Amino acid sequence: MSSPHDALESDPYIGPLIERYGRLELDPAADMFQRLVIAILRQQVSMAAAEATRERLFEAVDVTPADLASADETTLRDCGLSRQKADYVRNVAEAFESTYDRAYFESLDDEVVIDELTTIKGVGEWTARMQLLFSLGRPDVFPVGDLGVRKGMRTLFDDEMSREAMVERAKRWTPYRSYATLYLWRMDEDIAESVTEVDES
Repeated sequence: MSSPHDALESDPYIGPLIERYGRLELDPAADMFQRLVIAILRQQVSMAAAEATRERLFEAVDVTPADLASADETTLRDCGLSRQKADYVRNVAEAFESTYDRAYFESLDDEVVIDELTTIKGVGEWTARMQLLFSLGRPDVFPVGDLGVRKGMRTLFDDEMSREAMVERAKRWTPYRSYATLYLWRMDEDIAESVTEVDES
């Protein structure tokens, strides 16, 4: 049975990146709730700032839906969360405490997962697509709203494209656009650093 990499190796754009970087794999997080919280921490800040906040938060509280839903704002603010992000994290915690878990989403189509997650205030389409990639390991996600992906596409094709044109060109990688996305992010360190520059307020 062929792998995503076998299918993409013949592509004149992604093939050379596979040769350069090896076979990059999706590595779904064991805890979808924690991964979603981390995605919210990464909105609108640098990777370094998000990581510092993540470390403080995970040290201060047990990052479970029940504990974060009941965490007071002062504790969250002391960890480095803005008032808005503290609200967003609690919104996610309450949704997962009452309705959601990984098993709930596993049988749903990608677009249904996005529709469900974006009903939670603070979870936009970018964050939802990150969950398809990094929590559920879906193989055919193309998060064109991500700055790193757009920079990677422009570098790879040497062309200033609209988002619509990028989506059209990325169809060549179906049904493994998630794997192609990993290579777009990997193309250079500047792209990896800019992945977090997202505004979903």
